Amino acid sequence: MEIQSLDPRVNRLKLKEGEPDFEIGHERDQWATWEVFHQQARGDQHKHVGIVHAPTAEIAMLFAKEQYARRMKCVNLWVVRTADVVTSSYEDADMFDPAFDKSYRESFGYAQTRAKIDAYKKELGIETRTHTTVAEKTTSTQASKPKTARRAGIVIGKRKS
Repeated sequence: MEIQSLDPRVNRLKLKEGEPDFEIGHERDQWATWEVFHQQARGDQHKHVGIVHAPTAEIAMLFAKEQYARRMKCVNLWVVRTADVVTSSYEDADMFDPAFDKSYRESFGYAQTRAKIDAYKKELGIETRTHTTVAEKTTSTQASKPKTARRAGIVIGKRKS
């Protein structure tokens, strides 16, 4: 015998008597809340659209479909028990602060890395090549060039001969 309910959404499940894996308690008992995410088109990201109250994941999916996919375009739904959502604490807000030392993005940031690698190789007794640092290169380049001042600029139009 099928369970008959006043809610047509429950009737669509066609549950047999004794089949539900949840206990029907007092009529004022609250079911678990489920967060609902829906996807409007394939390849789009899922967006949070609301919550539903349901005793199981299957019924939560059914309620979510009826509530959030009936009137708006939807190709996929996710339901997640609210108790399973992990959140960060406001006291841990410093974890979102940007890093101030971003030398790893620039080439000069690797100069210290090369020195550390060479020191480690020396410690192990591995022969290392001699490397010139950026500062040594610029100093040697500047010394070899004659000290003549040149003006660099953009010339618009014809060049005078």
